[in-house]
Amino acid sequence: MLFPPACGGCGKAGYRWCPDCQERIPRIAEPFCEKCGIPVRKIGLCEKCQSNPPVYRLMRSWAVFDSPVQNALHTIKYRRNIGLADSLAFQMVEFVNSLQWKLNMIIPVPLGQKRLKERGYNQVALVARPLAYELGLEYAPRALQKTRETRSQVGLNLSQRRENVSQAYQADPAAVKRKSILLMDDVATTGSTISACTEALLSAGTQTVYALTIARALSHHDLTRV
Repeated sequence: MLFPPACGGCGKAGYRWCPDCQERIPRIAEPFCEKCGIPVRKIGLCEKCQSNPPVYRLMRSWAVFDSPVQNALHTIKYRRNIGLADSLAFQMVEFVNSLQWKLNMIIPVPLGQKRLKERGYNQVALVARPLAYELGLEYAPRALQKTRETRSQVGLNLSQRRENVSQAYQADPAAVKRKSILLMDDVATTGSTISACTEALLSAGTQTVYALTIARALSHHDLTRV
């Protein structure tokens, strides 16, 4: 009563994630790439997946990285809004179930030790953990580790992003061997981080890796077609 919560999307008092923001979530509409889920002009694979197929099985994003989801993710990332993370996870359950992926485990993309020490928490894990609970899947945040520090991906082009995260992750074979894993990140831009994590998981004996991000960053041109 003294300190009511504010909606992570619009700031409205009394809500963690208000009904209006729940209705205004920008979705990625068909047609989208059958592999990576990015919007395309016709059904099939995007040019990037045709020329350089990703190692993960499939990747999908719950929403477009735009308001109000963008505001919510920034609130979770920089303010550790656990209640908001729970709300997003609960709303994502229906979307994940609709994908009909056969899964055993959820693993959040890990932070490096330096970044984790500075921030104190992994923002992806704040959503991944309650989502795993709602889906009835094993949650294994320590099954994948970041073994070296990398630059921020912000401002890097595609080739720089790939080089930046190349061989930066290592998976625990005892935890992931023969598992069908849902690898989760907050935002997908080029998919370089997801691909680097997937390579580490497959090298450790994982059977299949499906990738899920809360949001997908799209160009202005793509946003007009959502």
